[in-house]
Amino acid sequence: MTEQQQNLIVTKITQAAKPTIVQVTEAGIIGKIGFNSSGVGTLFNAIKVHGVDSIRMPAHFGLRMALESESVDEAVHKLESFGMASSAHILIGDPSKSLGLEFTKSTFAHVLPDSGSKVIHTNHLLLEHPGETDTVWLKDSLDRVRTMTENAGALGEEPSWESMSRLFEDEQNAPGAICRVETEQSGSGTLFNIVIDLKSKKAVVKLGRPTEVQEIVNLEL
Repeated sequence: MTEQQQNLIVTKITQAAKPTIVQVTEAGIIGKIGFNSSGVGTLFNAIKVHGVDSIRMPAHFGLRMALESESVDEAVHKLESFGMASSAHILIGDPSKSLGLEFTKSTFAHVLPDSGSKVIHTNHLLLEHPGETDTVWLKDSLDRVRTMTENAGALGEEPSWESMSRLFEDEQNAPGAICRVETEQSGSGTLFNIVIDLKSKKAVVKLGRPTEVQEIVNLEL
């Protein structure tokens, strides 16, 4: 999977009557991880639930639709109106609100901020989705969400940029850690990390594992 890193690209998209978008994506994928000039941002977690509804919208189309929105509420309304073809989680934020949108081919569920205003997610369903069964394809996802919840909870209400960035350097339970190493056991590795400030509309992208940074790209709108 780490071979996929060479396919990562940063795109800036300007369209009439829509917010300008900056995103980290892959060739041929029209929407992925980034933010727009209205301060709406998206992050993405893959989830594997059996089945696809081919008349609904693919996940990367949903990400693009969210990034063309002016707010979290608008993005959620659009995605739920169209429906999603398969399962995933999109964390959607704007300068005043954040929400985790879990979905399958037939359901939606909202992961709301915890008491510390944080939404934490990995690669399995956290909420109930009637009629759908999660495969929990990455078993270490269960450990990673617990680790991130514990580490993020220790930061306090107004963490610094540096302390937020260090969250993604955690190597507990390696190779299947938050800062992931590709092995035969883990099956995948961390390709890049992004930390976004939606109020100031800027982001820092670290290519490679956050503990072994190959290149830093600063994004701003």
